[in-house]
Amino acid sequence: MVQLIRSHVMQVAPVTLSGKHVRLEPLTFAHEPALNEAAADGDLWNTDVTIIPKPEGMNAYIQFALDGLNLGTQLPFVIVQLPKCRIVGTTRFYEIVANDRKCAIGYTWLAKSVQRTPVNTEAKLLMLAHAFETWNCGRVEMITDVRNEQSRAAILRIGGEQEGILRKHVMLPSGRIRDSAVFSIIDTECRMRRLIFSRDLADKRQNPDG
Repeated sequence: MVQLIRSHVMQVAPVTLSGKHVRLEPLTFAHEPALNEAAADGDLWNTDVTIIPKPEGMNAYIQFALDGLNLGTQLPFVIVQLPKCRIVGTTRFYEIVANDRKCAIGYTWLAKSVQRTPVNTEAKLLMLAHAFETWNCGRVEMITDVRNEQSRAAILRIGGEQEGILRKHVMLPSGRIRDSAVFSIIDTECRMRRLIFSRDLADKRQNPDG
């Protein structure tokens, strides 16, 4: 079984992931205006629990994600709300390590008007399905600010297990050095497998951004 997992190719390449409420499309520079509009919905750049760029920083934000794609360490998406076909935010795989069969999901933010809706839940489930079913990952990490109670609750609801706290982990634009809560989901957790194959969870939960 171990040999089978190691022989499977973990291809990091642009892909579209589609569900009932959202479609995750490969991020490009063409999405910059729409992402600026999404970030302006709620002035998201004013948050003190994550990093969301202002309009003057969005181009560099996208460039960093695409640089990671070229290196094979990141796979970024825009989040398209269905059926409106409206771009409402972004998310990505990052810290992709093919040899160890692991990755992280993060850099996720959503326009205020679609927070606490099925959008974030289904986006996460689509990405987890890709990680475990297509890439055959053994582990997926999610890391968030310890002060971001909404994000922590959302991760727990989709099956994440908190592993610990990284102290003084990230310097935020405000100058605050945040502590980060680390969560993971592993392939042997049967309850996560059930969630992946039951994506209608997004119909039943009203989840915050995470």
